[in-house]
Amino acid sequence: MKHYIGASNPMHAQFEPKAAYAAQHFAWTFADGVGTITLNRPERKNPLTFDSYAELRDLFRALQYATDVKAIVITGAGGNFCSGGDVHEIIGPLTQMRMPALLEFTRMTGDLIKTMRQCPQPIVGAIDGICAGAGAMIALACDLRYGTPATRTAFLFTRVGLAGADMGACALLPRMIGQGRASELLFTGRAMTATEGHAWGFFNALHESDALLAAATAVARDLADGPTFAHGMTKTMLSQEWSMTIEQAIEAEAQAQAICMQTEDFKRAYEAFAAKRKPVFGGD
Repeated sequence: MKHYIGASNPMHAQFEPKAAYAAQHFAWTFADGVGTITLNRPERKNPLTFDSYAELRDLFRALQYATDVKAIVITGAGGNFCSGGDVHEIIGPLTQMRMPALLEFTRMTGDLIKTMRQCPQPIVGAIDGICAGAGAMIALACDLRYGTPATRTAFLFTRVGLAGADMGACALLPRMIGQGRASELLFTGRAMTATEGHAWGFFNALHESDALLAAATAVARDLADGPTFAHGMTKTMLSQEWSMTIEQAIEAEAQAQAICMQTEDFKRAYEAFAAKRKPVFGGD
């Protein structure tokens, strides 16, 4: 797992900034260390296409090496998050493909989730309205999720004759809300209400629609102002420790924390505490 490269690192010049990234299949903005991805096909509830899947995958892969983007917000335009794969531009063509091409597609969609989990920056989802299929998986792959009372999250793969096992759903969703609840949603494809999602731990909080993006961005900005190397380490350990025993996890965390104790940010925090001021972290 790559971590944020601070300005004092001699390899800094070899890592590419992403602030000026020009997205083609969604909107991208950048301010105060926070990159915001907006799925922006509101007339269709922001469905994904072959192109947007691939561009999202490539962007999150590139963010592993970004020096300026310290946190990410992902949201949707027009009061909805994402309705999943576009019925006409993806579902229809898939019915005409043979196995090799189908496997290329399913691996590409899975790679999007992998790259979201592998990029060191915390990802904050601002999720309003419809959040379905692949959109629900993108939301699930975020590190933090904020919804609205109107949010409806559906892993509706069985509704189109497919298994609930898609893009890592059978691994990630039970970890988030428990095996029994995940089994119900993945077998039935029914929508999880916002109230259920909040009670079950899928959503960190609910906000009214007009306050959602600002609330999610404020969280992301706080994270961007924090010790970004340490945030990357936290994200790494949260992912890796699922496959460890308790003893292995404790040892891995001992090593991770010792590494973080070597950072300048650790020293900055101590010096700020001693001087009774707020620390200014540099990510190194």
